[in-house]
Amino acid sequence: MYDLSTRKQALALVAQGRSLNSVSHETGISRAAIRSWQHRLEPLPRMTSPAPGPPADEYAYTYLLGLYLGDGCISAHPRSGYYLRIACADAWPGLIEQCREAICRVRPGIGIYVQPKQGCVAVTSYSPYWPQLFPQHGPGKKHERLIVLEPWQRAVVDAHPWEFVRGLVHSDGCRITNWTTRVVGGERKRYEYPRYFFTNKSDDIRRLYTDALDRLGVEWTHCTRGGAPFNISVAKKASVALMDRHVGPKY
Repeated sequence: MYDLSTRKQALALVAQGRSLNSVSHETGISRAAIRSWQHRLEPLPRMTSPAPGPPADEYAYTYLLGLYLGDGCISAHPRSGYYLRIACADAWPGLIEQCREAICRVRPGIGIYVQPKQGCVAVTSYSPYWPQLFPQHGPGKKHERLIVLEPWQRAVVDAHPWEFVRGLVHSDGCRITNWTTRVVGGERKRYEYPRYFFTNKSDDIRRLYTDALDRLGVEWTHCTRGGAPFNISVAKKASVALMDRHVGPKY
């Protein structure tokens, strides 16, 4: 139904980072058709050249590593290569844009598209090298297998620890406002105070997070819920101020 130039034009829009929904609305072509053309018209690169070393933009990579460990996955393409998908909640459009920007800076020129899901989107990009850039990739759930940084990743995280913490918090964390009441001069008053939470089932990923906090001088505590130590809390005033300065809430 569509000639080759029409198909290539639609794929060019997707390659600019546009979502399938956006391209479909603009061109009148169904998302399913565009998705199928991505695989039929674009030859997939073969892994004939050596895998890239540490990314040139280590700052962006460290943030993306935090996002991947929290809400990311890598899946193999049926023929060759891999897709990186980072789940981002619809409630945080700024996070979606930061995720896309980080991928662009880690792999310049790569195609990125946004797949709508229920309550979230999957920021998705294709590269044959994602498993080399994220060697924590493997079968099964992250909390059911060992998660250890490679020496070159450790060096990158040590150089940019705040970006690593920011990526983890933006994926599996939040900044909330707690409150309590106290009786002062016979009158009960309400007091509010902010705190950061990070929640992840993987002991290894939580340890990577708390190790980074320790190096940065951020005080933290385990906050057990239902007998499960999955929550890391930062509530001390000075530590929250540090987190606000370098991490901040999602938006």
